[in-house]
Amino acid sequence: MRPFAITVLGWLYIVVGIVGLVHHGLVAIRSWHPEDLWILLSQVLALIAGVFMLRGANWARWLACIWIAAHVVIAWLNGPGQALFHAIIFVGITILLFRADARAFFRSEPAASPGA
Repeated sequence: MRPFAITVLGWLYIVVGIVGLVHHGLVAIRSWHPEDLWILLSQVLALIAGVFMLRGANWARWLACIWIAAHVVIAWLNGPGQALFHAIIFVGITILLFRADARAFFRSEPAASPGA
């Protein structure tokens, strides 16, 4: 059974990915800049991480950690206050993704499909 924290984080990443794609996509349509591609790619990665975390893919929790860690680095460019804020979020997400119940969930084999 999927831990509640993983369900919440998975859906959070999905929502962040979708909202980010819509928002930044609309901004990019009005005025395209080369960095928009990287921003949109970041949102796609968040969406992928969320979907596959819900499905129990171990690599997806690592992607989720890398995604938020990258935001710590990017936030540093806007100042130490933003970097600290993102670092606190990074620590919280990492703790939730690597708790014992989460490790067991990501280690478990997916259920066999009926008729297989």
